[in-house]
Amino acid sequence: MTTETTTTSPRALARRRRRASAARFWRQYRTHRAGLFGLAALVLFALAALTAPLLVGSGVSNVTDAPGRPLQGPSAAFPLGTDQFGRDLLGLLVWGARVSLLVGLLAAVLSVAIGTLIGVTAGHFGGWYATVMMRITDWFLVMPTLVLAIALATVMSRSLTTIVVAIGVTTWPTTARLVRAQTLAVETRPYIERAKALGGGHRHIMTRHVLPNVMPLVLAQTTLIISSAILAEATLAFLGLGDPTVVSWGGLLQDAREAGAVSAGHWWYLVPPGVAIAVVALAFTLCGRAVESVLNPRLGVGR
Repeated sequence: MTTETTTTSPRALARRRRRASAARFWRQYRTHRAGLFGLAALVLFALAALTAPLLVGSGVSNVTDAPGRPLQGPSAAFPLGTDQFGRDLLGLLVWGARVSLLVGLLAAVLSVAIGTLIGVTAGHFGGWYATVMMRITDWFLVMPTLVLAIALATVMSRSLTTIVVAIGVTTWPTTARLVRAQTLAVETRPYIERAKALGGGHRHIMTRHVLPNVMPLVLAQTTLIISSAILAEATLAFLGLGDPTVVSWGGLLQDAREAGAVSAGHWWYLVPPGVAIAVVALAFTLCGRAVESVLNPRLGVGR
């Protein structure tokens, strides 16, 4: 026993603890049926997005070499019909998952990163800095998020980067307030006082003590924001503010509107991308709720 203790390095112990923690998290997560359903749906959509070049090919969005007639109904050759250019809607739906999921993930990461940075620093430093940051946060909270995103997407160039920035910089206030509240709770714990007494600086306190304790909250918040980001991306693309050179679910809805699919009753042009957006948003929400429920004890929330 002594030899094993002396030969085990601190890094090995840390890895062992992380593996044990991940195993405990998965055991608790599996008890949430809704969370498992959401996770299974996300895995299927992610596999479809990753294997889209193999499943449908990169030429599925080509207008000049469309394989079918314009606005052709569902058939054996085209299970979801064709669009206004004669392209296979099933292939476009699979290919559009790549853009919609990527934009939603990047926008959510940007939003959570901004909110975490502001929340941790405001909770740690306090004083006039916290007052200014919280007033800015309150201003963003009372302003309609979609209106701000539309304004940013309008004045910037039409690209995926613009959509990511427009969503990310307008959806961070909720994360900032939650993280600040958790930071204030962590700052009152005795080990923070001991770290300060031993000469720990602001950077050491925030990165080594505060941030690890707020990360469960950040993780849960990220899974919840991704669904909102995907819906926002679809909304901006539907309004014609997305990148016209790429295929996304919101872009398909915008193309259907321009083609008059609503008035003509071409349901196969509208329903599949709308259902895909709804299912992915619901799946991320279910996963986020399950993660939040599992991590609640670590967040100090009553069971």
